Amino acid sequence: MPTLPKKTDNELIQDFQAGDVNALEVLIVRHKDKMFTSIQFLVKDKYLAEDIFQDVLIKIIDTVRAGRYTEEGKFLPWAMRIAHNLCVDHFRKVKRTPSIRTSDDRDIFEVLNFTEDGADVKMMKKQSHDRVRQMLDLLPEDQREVIILRHYADLSFKEIAQLTNCSINTALGRMRYGLINLRKMMMQKNIAL
Repeated sequence: MPTLPKKTDNELIQDFQAGDVNALEVLIVRHKDKMFTSIQFLVKDKYLAEDIFQDVLIKIIDTVRAGRYTEEGKFLPWAMRIAHNLCVDHFRKVKRTPSIRTSDDRDIFEVLNFTEDGADVKMMKKQSHDRVRQMLDLLPEDQREVIILRHYADLSFKEIAQLTNCSINTALGRMRYGLINLRKMMMQKNIAL
């Protein structure tokens, strides 16, 4: 019998459903970096990403514990779909939330300037990953989303197409144009990674 880290995702889910809580921990640790990075790229806020990631974990645990998980062999795409949907839900909720405006029609949070970078953020900005993130932010949303899901979440184009409700050819096209646009930005700004 293989040890937990050597088991497949599906075997770990079955073990968890049979009562082995360590099996779910191994499964989450196996995929947490891909899930968290994708959420962070979509919401562009580390603390918000942590909150959404916790919500994703709760939803995963509740669904698997209740025996409603049916995506045999496709845990990561299923978990990424949950993460993506929770990000979309967050943005819908934000759109409905009224903003507090000052007398000169500025958002109160812009005036109060709560966005001061901490030491960890400053260190990250010195690294090339930050350059890539900044360039990703300049891409159209559909191109950025496909690149994030492909490179950071390691999803196939078929899975990306299902997640974003488009055809595989559309997902491939968005990826192609996104990469072309990234190359142009790198050439214009003389950025070498």
